[in-house]
Amino acid sequence: MPEVGGGGGGECSDTNPLMMDEPDLSTFENKTGLAEDMKFLASMPELCDVTFLVGETREPVCAVKAVLAARSRVFHKMLYQAPSPQRKKEAPPKENKLRQFLKRSSEPLLNLQNTAAQPTGHQHATLIIEEFEPDVFRQLIEYIHTGCVTLQPRTLLGVMNAADYYGLDELRRACHGFVQCCINVDTVCALLASAERYIQYKCTKTLVQKVLEFVDEHGNEVLNLGSFTLLPQHVVRLILAREELRADEFTKFQAALMWSKKYCDSMNQNSNCHNTVSLNQTISSFLEYIHFHKIPANVLMKDIHPLGYVPYSIIMNALAYQTQQASTPPNSPPIE
Repeated sequence: MPEVGGGGGGECSDTNPLMMDEPDLSTFENKTGLAEDMKFLASMPELCDVTFLVGETREPVCAVKAVLAARSRVFHKMLYQAPSPQRKKEAPPKENKLRQFLKRSSEPLLNLQNTAAQPTGHQHATLIIEEFEPDVFRQLIEYIHTGCVTLQPRTLLGVMNAADYYGLDELRRACHGFVQCCINVDTVCALLASAERYIQYKCTKTLVQKVLEFVDEHGNEVLNLGSFTLLPQHVVRLILAREELRADEFTKFQAALMWSKKYCDSMNQNSNCHNTVSLNQTISSFLEYIHFHKIPANVLMKDIHPLGYVPYSIIMNALAYQTQQASTPPNSPPIE
């Protein structure tokens, strides 16, 4: 069988140059067909030999153990390497001969019974995965079986951390590269919301830092997004408190009010009427991050004060600061 892409000897000088550009018909590849077949294999529980129950809902995700073990050392250790048995307690130094004889004669039988009790590679295994969400783990299994997966902003952080956790360096690098092009106004809140689930993993810090830098540069746009109301409360506080955030103070107030209304509506719908969540109390946790003295006086009195969500003392202090700044003449330039 001829070699693919081989070198040449002295006889190559007589070879027709036009023949060098012809494709090598001795090798046929159909990687797309193989990927589709492997994807079909992982989707058929009767063809798989391991089922993972993933997340809080214990959603089943099927796979083939041999494929997992071949692609990931972590899965190989999890599926094929039995935990080391506990060391047996040493027998007392003095033991009668009959006891020693019975112990020696029973060892082959005990070893045979232990071997029979060990699960074989052909038995179906069921494992619980609590570290990752079902959608994330399903994408990971799809990549392991097929070599390809469609990356999505909603699950990107989970897939990146799962790839790092299971030693799939190529997938982890692909996720890291995808971060560079997927952070935009439409995806930034989804990325931040997913960070809450995987905050304990090291890959999360890198992604969150890049996302926050984008938020700083596009502050007013991000704060006006409807998806901003879906962020966890401490993430909203983190954004509003950032000194690098390029957003005007009135937009920050509107974003805090929009988030608080959404939060209160959600909480009050899911609770009984006797435990309603106060909007004033909710928004109060954000007021310290808003510089009200930077908001024009007419906006303070016309658009903010009538709402009743900002204490009167804060409004008065902001107006007093503005009055003082207006009455104080600017420093004259130094005389050279």
